[in-house]
Amino acid sequence: MTTRSRRLLFLFGPTGVGKTALLEQLFAQGYEVVNADSKQIYRHLDIGSAKPEPGLMSRIPHHLIDIKDPWEQFSVGEFVNLADQACASIKEKKKVPIICGGTAYYFKHFYFGLPESPKSDPEIRAKIAQLASDRGLAWCHKHLSEIDPISASRIHPADGYRITRALEVYESSGRPLSSYHVPTKAREGLDPVIIGLQRDRSELDERITARVQQMFSQGLEAEFEKLLAMGAQPDWPGMQGIGYREFFIGAEHPSMDREAIAHLIVRNSRLYAKRQMTFFKSLPGVHWVHPDNLDTIRKLIDNQ
Repeated sequence: MTTRSRRLLFLFGPTGVGKTALLEQLFAQGYEVVNADSKQIYRHLDIGSAKPEPGLMSRIPHHLIDIKDPWEQFSVGEFVNLADQACASIKEKKKVPIICGGTAYYFKHFYFGLPESPKSDPEIRAKIAQLASDRGLAWCHKHLSEIDPISASRIHPADGYRITRALEVYESSGRPLSSYHVPTKAREGLDPVIIGLQRDRSELDERITARVQQMFSQGLEAEFEKLLAMGAQPDWPGMQGIGYREFFIGAEHPSMDREAIAHLIVRNSRLYAKRQMTFFKSLPGVHWVHPDNLDTIRKLIDNQ
């Protein structure tokens, strides 16, 4: 496979589709990965985020992994800025950057750019964070539906970052986030090969179930206990992802055993995969392919 003059690759798909395995099969030479997974940016979240093994990251350098502690916020604006820097660094080495992950709004804003909404205000952000802590995320989402129903309809009730960001925008500007212009054209000079991985629903569901079982056998419960020992709280940004928040739900319901928590993670992962595909299919120019169809993927890369 040749990297030639290719400037950039996007590689995305729903949770459990097989992105990491494909990286190892096709991209070991001449490529570096820019992580676009909102859980893998956090230190100490290894098993539950399905973080690549150290061996793979030594063979294919990865950027934007383990760059935040789980109590720290990480905005999509930070992602775009750091991903731009990483891509520039990779290109200086005469290699091809691959933006790879499953966080759809990272790809959307990297491709189109950021909406023209107000910059974050630390005081207002702290105020909204305190509100979320006092009232709970469900209340915040309900409140958002009253002041900005369009944004509320687009944001999942468990997406703490995007809910609090929308509330912050309204608090600082008096305008709903949905009223701000969102770019609809690719950023200048951006011309990626966009590869979307997909599987049949039943096949993906089976893989998700097997993946969650593997996480438990690898020590997901012990990983969560270590996070609790660090002081982890359900309102920590890193703890709001699937694979971690379910343990807090289990703690609130003593009748939930290990099997029930695992079942909840599987259910939430399947629902998330469905939302991911809906979002990804709204992006332009995507070449959809089954991860096992290596010949097609090679042609997509080599013919660009």
